[in-house]
Amino acid sequence: MRIKVCCISSPEEARIAIEMGAHALGLVSTMPSGPGPIDETLIGEIAGSVPPGVDTFLLTCKSDAGSIIDQLRRTRCRTVQLVDEVEPDAYEAIRSELPTVRIVQVIHVQDRGAIEESLAVQEHVDALLLDSGRPKADIKELGGTGRTHDWSISASLRETVRVPVFLAGGLNASNAAEAIRAVRPFGLDLCSGVRTNGRLDATKLRQFFAAVGAEV
Repeated sequence: MRIKVCCISSPEEARIAIEMGAHALGLVSTMPSGPGPIDETLIGEIAGSVPPGVDTFLLTCKSDAGSIIDQLRRTRCRTVQLVDEVEPDAYEAIRSELPTVRIVQVIHVQDRGAIEESLAVQEHVDALLLDSGRPKADIKELGGTGRTHDWSISASLRETVRVPVFLAGGLNASNAAEAIRAVRPFGLDLCSGVRTNGRLDATKLRQFFAAVGAEV
């Protein structure tokens, strides 16, 4: 079970997450709403300090390939997490310009239409991440909502697609085991469920890893 700790805001938070056993760190660039955005210079600093074996995800809401590629070059992250829809040619362009960068597309699970959306993009990406945002809201919600979604839809989606699936949205120590049993994802992604007053809480994170370890 891969664990990605998202919304990392400092080298200290990165160190805590890695020491606890995180397989990946999420570094959030500018977003229309939600927690965790940090300056690209800081993203690059954190990404450059992460040891081999721990992945770095750049979260971006940009939709055109040129802007996404420029962000990746500035920040040096190994994986890009596309939190919104992108232009049709973006996947191919990213692959062409940055062939070693992995692409993860976020699917916001609001209804069973998420399954069709996933089937349409799976051939272009290395993994999907199922979250609980509202991309059509007046002010887009593209992650970090602290809400769960209908895990039965996520389970059906995971059974249907051919690429690995991360589960996100409202995960914490109290529901991690249930989420794993319900969806059987490749990995879990967490942000608000392991934070207190906006800061990464080592105790909550330790409890989360213990809950996952007891289930898997």
